[in-house]
Amino acid sequence: MSERVTLTHVARKAGVSLSTASLAFSGAGPIAEATRRRVLEAAESLGYSGPNPVARSLRRGRSGIIGVVVGSDLRARFRDPVALQTLDGLATTLAAEGLGVLLLPSGPAAGGLLAHSALDAAVLLVLRAPGAVGTLRRRGIPMVRVDSTARGTSSVLVDDEAGMAALAAHLRELGHERVAVLTLGWGTTRRQGPLDLATAPPAKVPYTAARMKGILGAGIDPVAVQETTGSLVEEGIRAGHAVLDASPRPTAVVAMSDLLAAGVVLAARERGLQVPEDVSVAGFDGASLPWLSEHELTSVCQPIEEKGQRAAQAAIRLAAGEKVGSVTLGCTLRVGTTTGPAPA
Repeated sequence: MSERVTLTHVARKAGVSLSTASLAFSGAGPIAEATRRRVLEAAESLGYSGPNPVARSLRRGRSGIIGVVVGSDLRARFRDPVALQTLDGLATTLAAEGLGVLLLPSGPAAGGLLAHSALDAAVLLVLRAPGAVGTLRRRGIPMVRVDSTARGTSSVLVDDEAGMAALAAHLRELGHERVAVLTLGWGTTRRQGPLDLATAPPAKVPYTAARMKGILGAGIDPVAVQETTGSLVEEGIRAGHAVLDASPRPTAVVAMSDLLAAGVVLAARERGLQVPEDVSVAGFDGASLPWLSEHELTSVCQPIEEKGQRAAQAAIRLAAGEKVGSVTLGCTLRVGTTTGPAPA
């Protein structure tokens, strides 16, 4: 068996010291460009691809891996364009810095991964994961949260209230007074069905609470509210039929996600209603849904990819031992083809 090529062989062929050869690969110190090229050319001629990344990370005391806690239902995550675009912004930013991503479910089965995986920092893309958070805290791994807050943790947030207030104002300008709302999760457990704002406890999910506050603050008193189990088209269809059953029928339906709003559009079609002539529909996210064919949803566009980028940047700084504050990103209103004047 031929002898394994090492950095020592490369240094010898390039005519430099072992430390100089190491600097040529790491870029961690001063080295002449001509010397660096000579080392890399020697490495290429010998078929040497570089130092062992595991050994290098052990020497540095860093793994080069950022954990991303994505929740227990991975199938739902990978059906959600918002989650995918957030992950894309996060992973692309980390890759540009030579860092890897480890997706971590938050359920009981992931306990071993959370407890033993080599991680420099973690990004939480799930609202409630007390077991995962507890494990990461015990290990001293710094965390950044997306769309949620906790004492002592950096967060990347979106101004949900202002975004939804802008949408509500748009509907009021169009003359809509009978407006129904489809909410995302309200409490600590998943449920679906009608929600009475007069008797319901305050929403436990931060962005649900903020979006509803934006609607109410803009002067809209919903004629019907349906809670859903999550951002799913099928939930939008179910809840859409439920609110469109009301008499008199709402002239507009606001959904707290674009997938829910798309479901309402499909429910309206099934009932023979025209959007927006018979009922206006609007969502939140600014997701691209080309399968809605002739329609572009009116939607509050949150900076989804930037949210992932900011979370990655915060994780990089936390891994380097820096202190990182929280940031709140603004939203913009996109007026599409699914909202129009209230029918007489």
